[in-house]
Amino acid sequence: MSEWTFGVEEEFILVDADTGRLAAQAAAVRHGADASGSDDELQEELTRYQVEIASPVCTTAEQLGENLTRLRGRLAASARERNLHLLATGTAVLAEPWPPPLAGKDRYQVIADRFGGLIDTLCGCHVHVAIPDAEFGIKLSNHLRPWLPLLLALSANSPFSRGQDSGHASWRHVTWARWPSAGPPPFFESPAHYEASVSALLHVGAALDRKMVYWDIRLSEAQPTLEFRVCDVAATVEEAVLLGVLVRALAQAASHDLDTGVPAKPIPHEVLRAALWRAARDGLGGYCPDPESGALLPVSVVLRRARQRLRPFLLDNGELELVEELTEHLFTVGGGAHRQRQAMARRGEPMDVVDLLARQTTVSSLLDSPS
Repeated sequence: MSEWTFGVEEEFILVDADTGRLAAQAAAVRHGADASGSDDELQEELTRYQVEIASPVCTTAEQLGENLTRLRGRLAASARERNLHLLATGTAVLAEPWPPPLAGKDRYQVIADRFGGLIDTLCGCHVHVAIPDAEFGIKLSNHLRPWLPLLLALSANSPFSRGQDSGHASWRHVTWARWPSAGPPPFFESPAHYEASVSALLHVGAALDRKMVYWDIRLSEAQPTLEFRVCDVAATVEEAVLLGVLVRALAQAASHDLDTGVPAKPIPHEVLRAALWRAARDGLGGYCPDPESGALLPVSVVLRRARQRLRPFLLDNGELELVEELTEHLFTVGGGAHRQRQAMARRGEPMDVVDLLARQTTVSSLLDSPS
């Protein structure tokens, strides 16, 4: 491919600024941030506690960062006008009412009626990379499956749920994996195999429609892209940009492997699920399998090896220095889950975590983010 464009979707939680409790004001916040009422960059999510942004198609890390900063800022400003905080976290810190109030689409009520207790308030980051056609995207998916645990460990930003430490760095991923159409994608033998797998999910009712195929990597139904859905929503704009540029570089490296005849590693589905659980438990400060060897190694080692593998593509994109700076800084200050736990440990006060998240969500630089 001559130009590797990409974009990011991010989901956020709204809470009362005084109590930290979830606030069912998504529609008001979204409309307040969009005076025209027709902005596709600000989108509805499953519950009325959540809002979502979708960046335009981007070609550079700088462009992506500017758009995410702008969109996060608009929603945060609208939230502040209503005495609310916009939080970039995969799960709500404090206990929440159940079931959560649903947003306005009739489809959401149908989902709730069928899947009941699986409905939860969870926020992820979805990275889209442009592809020329579905067959190419399916081949990329096969090559990129082994990298899913590293992306999850890097993004893990949801240790708390219902007022308690879950014991996992990404409780969002553990909770989300309960959905019958979620989890890592199969290793596909062909486009026909992909279509047969989707048809099987629809046939047994595990998905209402193709939009409910929730694999961690999937073909997007709305855009000509391969969509990576494994990550928690990033605590800061720069961490979201880091995820975006790493996913794009991984896709470029996989494309190069396809061109040079390097085969994809057909990791068994159950092994990959186990690796994802380990990444969800440990986060950035723990261990995950190395995508090349399968050895269980510190995430910091796996990520540095990934940087080396991706070096020529990051150099071509002008993003190597950015990736090196951000990853080394994260090794120093810790990932999103670690920083949330640090905030809680100081006084044992959940509102300290809420306040940290509110500050981090709209800072222009991770280096400026209080920990």
